Amino acid sequence: MSYIRSLPVEKMKWHLQTLQTSPRRDFLCNGLSAALLATIGDRNMLAADTAVLDVAYAGSMGSMMEGAIKSAAASTLHLEMHGRAQGSNALAQLIIGGSIRPDVFIPITPGPMLTVLRAGKAESAVPVAHTEIVIAYSPKSRFASSFEAAAKGKADWWKILQQPGLRFGRTDPVTDPQGRNIIFSMMLAAKLYKQADLVENILGQPTNEKQIFQEQTVQARLQSGELDAASAYKIQPGPFSLPFITLPKEMNLSGEHVHADHPDVTLSVGGKTYSPEPLIYYAAVLKDAPNPQGAVAFTEWLTGNEGQAIFRKFNYDPPADASALHA
Repeated sequence: MSYIRSLPVEKMKWHLQTLQTSPRRDFLCNGLSAALLATIGDRNMLAADTAVLDVAYAGSMGSMMEGAIKSAAASTLHLEMHGRAQGSNALAQLIIGGSIRPDVFIPITPGPMLTVLRAGKAESAVPVAHTEIVIAYSPKSRFASSFEAAAKGKADWWKILQQPGLRFGRTDPVTDPQGRNIIFSMMLAAKLYKQADLVENILGQPTNEKQIFQEQTVQARLQSGELDAASAYKIQPGPFSLPFITLPKEMNLSGEHVHADHPDVTLSVGGKTYSPEPLIYYAAVLKDAPNPQGAVAFTEWLTGNEGQAIFRKFNYDPPADASALHA
């Protein structure tokens, strides 16, 4: 019986047809036919009860969303989640331009979500998680021992990152908040350590093509040793078994009032000027969601006990006192 249940539906149907056309119609044959019919019926009922839910989410969430969240949404909510991972700003522009039509949008930082809200694509957004900026590094790097010392507080991470030949990776500040956030962290580090050239020495120009990669590939490049170090959110190195350096609170953007605390820190890139934002993930049900009931259920589930337990397992912090966003 366990063998039958493990078969794909099409294979079950083939076996059933073979049994039903067989001249042998004894007790065993009839029993197998009945078992196949029952299992196919159960599978078809499950498929009928499972609705598709399209979720556009920040690229940093990929490991959790395509693993534990997708699996739990299927078993608990009977939703077949189809995910699209990309830079939050890029997703926001695709949504307001009508190029994509997801049910739920989950970006990081308020900016991309406010873009969608102000365009009339959603009414409100709820905070679901919180994180901070870290420096991930490759165990295969020739600088690995120095980074390990820095992670233990025995060396200055910002001095190591300025070593000749070090390969640093980050994302595009034009399309992805993390690409801007690492620049903001370096700006704050320059202020704290009184190192005027720190940002330029480590990152070069904001859109330095030698350092910019697709977010979904950065951790894999560290894992392979292609990069020595890279920007990351605290949630990202774990699934790749990568070590990381925790940054001081003064520069890791974990505070909820980073803009108010640093009104003089701004970044102009891609024809826009940005200020530091808190690293909070928000979820919104879009007004033209193809599956509005599933979208509401999924968003509420993310803020509930089961959803939040998954966030904790993947090293996300709770949203704490963060407020909902409105247009």
